Amino acid sequence: MTLTMYGIKNCDTVAKARKWLEAKGQAYDFHDYKAVGIDRAHLETWVAEHGWEVILNRAGTTFRKLDEADRQNLDADKAIGLMLAQPSMIKRPVLDLGDRRLVGFKPDLYEAAFG
Repeated sequence: MTLTMYGIKNCDTVAKARKWLEAKGQAYDFHDYKAVGIDRAHLETWVAEHGWEVILNRAGTTFRKLDEADRQNLDADKAIGLMLAQPSMIKRPVLDLGDRRLVGFKPDLYEAAFG
């Protein structure tokens, strides 16, 4: 099975993850969710696995620029709606391993996943 990395091509963290995979000779497909978009089913799967608090990137400028009302009373459904409307609010990268996903890039987690 081919891995799929979801992210934004000009993100520094995504670039580090891509470089790590390429250095290990690990093939993957890249899905740029800012250019191509993302569907609700993917976000619901990721949120069910990791929680909306992990998937929603609240540290980014896109989230911080939201109106105060949009940032309040967050729950899974509201977070998914925000991420569908503005995919740059999705934590990146999300690496789909088939049976599970890795969110963000930490070399030690990638190393553990690929041995």
